[in-house]
Amino acid sequence: MGLDKPYLDIPGTIIFDTDQASMGYHLNMFAMSLKDAENRRRFTADENAYLDEWPMTEEQKDAVRDRDFNRILALGGNIYFCAKIGATDGQNYVEIVSSMTENDAHAHKQMMIDGGRSPDGNRYLHEWADGDPAARKEREERG
Repeated sequence: MGLDKPYLDIPGTIIFDTDQASMGYHLNMFAMSLKDAENRRRFTADENAYLDEWPMTEEQKDAVRDRDFNRILALGGNIYFCAKIGATDGQNYVEIVSSMTENDAHAHKQMMIDGGRSPDGNRYLHEWADGDPAARKEREERG
């Protein structure tokens, strides 16, 4: 019997729990390998060949190739490990995390300086009438 996970109802949040850690073990080991300069060189020289050295799922490899950090996290990636993928591409942390939002790096940084996103309407998925954040945002913009 699985544990109750009330945090699954928090929108836009992936909690790195034991299930995520298990699912993403090889993905995270790959990401951590990029702390070594020789591994970064090999990865940038031939991403596919380097990724094929790791027993990740094809979906995980595709997420890495696409630099889809939201998908990487959903597939078990730990943001602190997977930030090494973006860093290998020359991105700083603000650029990496802003790529996971609707903001560019400058707008994301300013939003965080200004106190972050409002929690109103962002506390629980079950509060969303249709569960669709894009539809909710459109409704809010219309007033």
